[in-house]
Amino acid sequence: MSDWKVLLADRIADAGKQILLDHAQVDDCPEISAEELHRDIGHYDAMVVRSRTQVTEALLKRAGRMKVVGRMGVGVDNIDLDAARSAGITVVNSPNATTIAVAELTMALMLDLARKTPRADGSMKKGHWDKKTLRGTELFGKTLGIIGIGRIGRAVAKRASGFGMRILGYDAFLTPDRVRENGAEPVSLDALYRKSDYISLHVPLTGVTRSMISAQTLERMKDGVHIVCAARGGVIDEAALLEALESGKVAGAGLDVFEVEPPGASPLVSHPRVITTPHIGAQTEEAQDRAAVDIATEILRALEGQELRWRVA
Repeated sequence: MSDWKVLLADRIADAGKQILLDHAQVDDCPEISAEELHRDIGHYDAMVVRSRTQVTEALLKRAGRMKVVGRMGVGVDNIDLDAARSAGITVVNSPNATTIAVAELTMALMLDLARKTPRADGSMKKGHWDKKTLRGTELFGKTLGIIGIGRIGRAVAKRASGFGMRILGYDAFLTPDRVRENGAEPVSLDALYRKSDYISLHVPLTGVTRSMISAQTLERMKDGVHIVCAARGGVIDEAALLEALESGKVAGAGLDVFEVEPPGASPLVSHPRVITTPHIGAQTEEAQDRAAVDIATEILRALEGQELRWRVA
């Protein structure tokens, strides 16, 4: 075993933990507080985090031994990448591990919106038989606009096409030919807004994407549009979405992520035409095992100076 010390600052599946235990000294501290982390970070060569742990510039300045930070999953908005680069600390993630899980949840949210299944289930559990009030719609023949048609967007397109949906795709970083290869008809963002019955977002949270669904963009959409987001909180202006739901502009929304998490019993979460889940896009047994193995092996590659597959910074 090497002298490397690895801190698991958030939970990681046993499959990945064992890989690290076989090659390094590992401290498993999934409930570590920010104060404890700042106190102890200087002892470690590597660290694994999820979305709970905030990897700030102040923290990285105390990480004198740190060589690599591994982010379970895709999003790295909780890591100060500029500060990591300045400190010479590599940042890696596990972008492929959760693709299927997030794509399947996206489809589940669309189906729940179309068939009102959460409302039906709640009614049945209260002893009611409200068949006449639960007339839904079909996904078949509807147009789905996918914003961000990379790995997850492509997986959603594949599954939605199986339901007979027309797939439109917009991605600021892909050519029209690549969008077609990923299973969608390439369109401008404005055309996607105007033509889609369902809109699903699969973009990271950046300065450009923050509040990209706003009062102005909602106005450009079809009346009765459905919006689904299992990407990152903050890409939707939640106050604008609530107003559009109240006015009827938006027929329904399926949300797995929020501007503030947990959001509490906000008016948006409580709205009768909104289906919410607590950021569970990646929460399948299979995805968690894949993510743990991927991040563990990538961290070891970074420590050993090998070529990296998923370097972010």
